[in-house]
Amino acid sequence: MSMMRELSFFLGLQVRQLERGTYTNHVKYTKELEKKFGMERFSPASSPMSSSIKLDKDEDGQRAVITACRGIIGSLLYLTTNRPDILFVVFDSNFNLISYFDVDYADCKVDKKSTSGTCKFFGDHLYSWYSKKQTSIETSTGEAKYLAAGSYYAQLLWIQQ
Repeated sequence: MSMMRELSFFLGLQVRQLERGTYTNHVKYTKELEKKFGMERFSPASSPMSSSIKLDKDEDGQRAVITACRGIIGSLLYLTTNRPDILFVVFDSNFNLISYFDVDYADCKVDKKSTSGTCKFFGDHLYSWYSKKQTSIETSTGEAKYLAAGSYYAQLLWIQQ
């Protein structure tokens, strides 16, 4: 393709071609997100949220703008999951699926709903995690774990397929 310039963007990914290989990244997209949502002033964190913080209802706080929250969440999900096909190319031979889940029974102070969470690894690389408040109120720790385990195993079976 001598009539075209060197490839620099492809399907939203920045492309850099060097002698030792071709590399892709999301640096430009990430910087645009930081500017769009006013995140330039925030400091990086090693985890999404401190495990010692217990959330409670803020009676005096401002209501969140739902469309802005959905925009941030959707953009971050796109950033982290839009190219799963690259996963196979990047990883080495250690392609073992390792997964964990846990439930905090009735931990929400407002509605006493349980929170479940999972994290999944391919080898040593975290590729998926979530934390979600369960939709129903359980009557025991066992029931909360049973409901979370059903969803958890369904996801694992889908991944294995």
